[in-house]
Amino acid sequence: MNTTKKVLLINTHLTYPNRSEGLLNQAFHQKAKDFFLSKNFEVLETKVEDGYNVDIEVEKHLAADIIILQTPINWFSVPWIYKKYVDEVFDGGFIKTTFFVNDGRTRQDPTRQYGTGGKMMGKKFMVSSTWNAPQESFGNRDQFLYEGRSTTDALINITTTYRFCGVEIVPDYNCFDIYKDGDISGTLERYPEHLEKVFSLS
Repeated sequence: MNTTKKVLLINTHLTYPNRSEGLLNQAFHQKAKDFFLSKNFEVLETKVEDGYNVDIEVEKHLAADIIILQTPINWFSVPWIYKKYVDEVFDGGFIKTTFFVNDGRTRQDPTRQYGTGGKMMGKKFMVSSTWNAPQESFGNRDQFLYEGRSTTDALINITTTYRFCGVEIVPDYNCFDIYKDGDISGTLERYPEHLEKVFSLS
């Protein structure tokens, strides 16, 4: 029996020639890949922009113990190609009834809550993202845009999809202020420390 742990790394950067070539998100993707290989994981990879087969992506999700989304934040959300990916892949999991049974509620048990019908328990999901926003934009009610909300709050439309399917959500990792004064190199170098901590791999 194969007991090798598996991680699925999804890179959803969308290239805009001469403006956004994806080098930073690829660097974080590669840093995660190197980390998990050093921990003897089998690494599964998907670069959404390069295309994908829905059935294969469903199987990757089912095989993975850990799933990490690497994404830029474009206009306060992920690139549109990731929404398309989620719609197609999670619909595939729904059709095969492999990601979840139903929304969790039953007529027989009114105490069952919406979103508790997942079948992917035991898996973990994390978002690693790159932002133009500075770190001080978050967790401070005096800040104009996010009004005290955290990055976890800002990313909830991404993480809830996995939580709906029973996957545990672990703390996100973020590279801030990438066009001005952000500590890009330091944030990249500290990434393995975060991975080791949130996935208890020390």
